[in-house]
Amino acid sequence: MSEQEIFKFFPEAIFKYKLEDFKDLNKELSEYVYKLQSEDKNGLERSNKGGWHSENFELTIKDSIQNRFALILQKYILKVFQNNGWKTENKNIRIKEMWAIINKTGDFNVIHTHPNCYLSAAYYVKAPEKCGRFQIENPNIAKRNFYPEIKTKNELNLQVAGMEIEEGDLLIFPGYLPHKVRANESNEDRIVISFNVDIKG
Repeated sequence: MSEQEIFKFFPEAIFKYKLEDFKDLNKELSEYVYKLQSEDKNGLERSNKGGWHSENFELTIKDSIQNRFALILQKYILKVFQNNGWKTENKNIRIKEMWAIINKTGDFNVIHTHPNCYLSAAYYVKAPEKCGRFQIENPNIAKRNFYPEIKTKNELNLQVAGMEIEEGDLLIFPGYLPHKVRANESNEDRIVISFNVDIKG
C-alpha cells in the first residue's frame, strides 16, 4: 500500500479568548442587561426559544458600560482579522450591532446564522455549569445531507461539533457558520452578549 497523505483544506475557525479582569466587567454588564430586561420585559424573538432577547445596544453613549465593552473588544476583533489574513489597514472595521440574551432553565437557541456580516461573536457574562453547550453545524450542505453510514466519528465526517464555555469566554467565528445553543439545564440564568462585525464602506 502506498503512503497516505491527508490534506485538510477549508477549515472553519472559531477563535476563543478569555477576557482580562472579566469578573468586574461581567458584574457591570450583568447589571446593564438586567436593566434592559426590566425596561422591556417582552424583548425580541429571534433564535431564542423561551429566552429573553434584547434590542440592539446603544453603543455610542460615551463611557457607558456597553461603549467601554465595545472598545475592549476591538483588539480581539483585530486579532481575528489578522489571523484570517484579511486586510485591516485603512479599513473601518466596526461592531455593526450588539445585543444580549438571557436563557433561564429550559431555554435554548435554534440553529441559525448571522447574514450580512463578516464575523459574529458570543461573550459569556453568566455561564453556570450545564447552562447549554455552544454548537456548530457543518456549513457544507452537501456533506450534511448526503453521506454513507458512519462507523467511526472523526473530524472528516463530523456534522455537529460543540464546546464547553465559561464566564469571561469570547468566541468569534464566521457569520455564515450555523450555530445553536443547547437548553439551559442549570437553575441559574445564562447571559450571553452577541455582536456582528462588518466593514463600513
